[in-house]
Amino acid sequence: MYSYLIIKIMKTTGIKTIMFLVLTAIAIVNINAQTITVKGKVTNAADGTAISFCSVHVEGTDNQTLTDNDGNYSILVEKGKTLVFSVIGYEQQKIKVEKEIINIALKPDSMEAAMEMEEAIVTAYYIQSKTSYTGSVSNIAVKKDEAYMRYANTEEYNSTDENRFKFAADNPLSTFSIDVDVASYSNVRRFINQGQMPPKDAVRTEELINYFSYNYSKPTGKEPVKISAEVGQCPWNDKHRLVRIGIKAKEISDENLPASNLVFLIDVSGSMEGATRLELVKSSLKLLINNLRERDRVAIVVYAGSAGEVLPSTSGNDKQKIREALDKLNAGGSTAGGAGIQLAYKIARKNFITDGNNRIILCTDGDFNVGVSSVNALEDLIETERKSGVFLTVLGYGMGNYKDNKMQTLAEKGNGNHAYIDNLQEANKVLVNEFGSTIYAVAKDVKLQIEFNPEHVQAYRLIGYESRLLQDEDFNDDTKDAGEMGAGHNVTAFYEIVPVGIEFTGAGKIDTLKYQKTNKKQNKSEYTGSNELLTIKLRYKDPNGNKSQKIELPIIDNKTDNTSADFRFASAVAMFGQLLTDSEFKGNSTYEKIISIAKTALDNDEQGYRREFVRMVETLKGMNND
Repeated sequence: MYSYLIIKIMKTTGIKTIMFLVLTAIAIVNINAQTITVKGKVTNAADGTAISFCSVHVEGTDNQTLTDNDGNYSILVEKGKTLVFSVIGYEQQKIKVEKEIINIALKPDSMEAAMEMEEAIVTAYYIQSKTSYTGSVSNIAVKKDEAYMRYANTEEYNSTDENRFKFAADNPLSTFSIDVDVASYSNVRRFINQGQMPPKDAVRTEELINYFSYNYSKPTGKEPVKISAEVGQCPWNDKHRLVRIGIKAKEISDENLPASNLVFLIDVSGSMEGATRLELVKSSLKLLINNLRERDRVAIVVYAGSAGEVLPSTSGNDKQKIREALDKLNAGGSTAGGAGIQLAYKIARKNFITDGNNRIILCTDGDFNVGVSSVNALEDLIETERKSGVFLTVLGYGMGNYKDNKMQTLAEKGNGNHAYIDNLQEANKVLVNEFGSTIYAVAKDVKLQIEFNPEHVQAYRLIGYESRLLQDEDFNDDTKDAGEMGAGHNVTAFYEIVPVGIEFTGAGKIDTLKYQKTNKKQNKSEYTGSNELLTIKLRYKDPNGNKSQKIELPIIDNKTDNTSADFRFASAVAMFGQLLTDSEFKGNSTYEKIISIAKTALDNDEQGYRREFVRMVETLKGMNND
């Protein structure tokens, strides 16, 4: 258009006038493309209350943000672009950007809109019990209140009983599978950022601890993992000792990672509609695509009412083709997750790379409601499919109907890991900063067995890992499944120890046995006289192997308290988990003590995750007036 005007003017005017008009046109274009920071508040049009966690995104781009607890937002955007405001339970609103302050009042969805949304006749929810829900109700009439139930909180979490103290003389062995999952931390953060206390069952203390990186010694020999340990005073009970066990997996630079055969398995059912669900999935996977090389391959499988392949296995060099396939995805319909999993494994096996990284990356809210959908049925399915040598990464999205229990089952049983993606920054952490540890396994079926010396340990308690406990005989049984470790992964476990000689009744009492004598105080002559506190034993398999290898490390408690910054920070996180769950053994834990200890240990925090933790605890402290 501007070229046409210039040519027209050239016939009637001089060169100076032409140049003036050209520069004016360029200035107009630059003004129109001006980038500004738009701020505002999103409220409920019905009563004026603030709406937190409302998605604010620039239409046609990946640029998005969320409102805070007070409904406020801030976003960088070009003038003339359109902002889209959307949140479950309210009508979406679009506003063209013409000014820097834009306040929005969203109208609550009508009952009719709620019934139309996501084909409610197919996907409405019935409440069966306090923690159990189901969703397939095809070809039946759905009442309005049932359709509206999709806006109720139907999140599901596994209930676990906290680990208790055990007497070392009676139970000298403690055995469990390692856990590299970190989903609980970002999920807990999501609740706190919304101004809510997280449900106790949503808190898995070991996942809070393992969210952070620690400066453990790296493997130097042929083993892909290395054990380290540290002993100090327990910060919530100064009469007890605290043992920190650390495991570090070998690091592999991204360029040296073996070729990957990836299958993106994406839930596109109706429950995945929205900026923090399917749109965030697309943005997350685009970050991962940037890391792919020519020898890597990606296929895309989607599922809603049924499952299908939308992109056959494609070279990682063809990034634009993969991005375009993602951009075409839309949400709608019911959720045949089992069928999607089966198809994804079939395609992964079809394109299997020998000695390569064969992995499915599942992106879902876990709300399976068609076909194989129960926790037990999904467990059976995954246990069968994992024999193919294909690993599984589970990325959880969404809120309000998030099915954490099913996601945890998939990750635990499928030789995989589990992360919860609440924003694009978390996606960048999991899929970019921790690419190797998330995507490439260096050891599988990693188990720990600790033998405590009753001469020095009266009782002990494993902090967290309740869902990962194993029978003692499982440690030497190579048919028993356990966790995997990715390149560069670190795993931390804490044991709270009651030393011999400390008055203690916390392990409970039982009646005197009728048919045998009970020796309450074992004769010290039966002990070996070792000065070791405990011995750590670890078993692992190579990613493609079936026979395990064992590593052992004995530990002596020198009774000092000169602990590292990593020890102090991780212990503060452990204390935080025990406060969130109102642990019976939280001792003298307080939010103030957590903050104080964590602030002495802000080393090794290039990404700022430790400082974010401190701010989160400070927020919760304010909420609870601690």
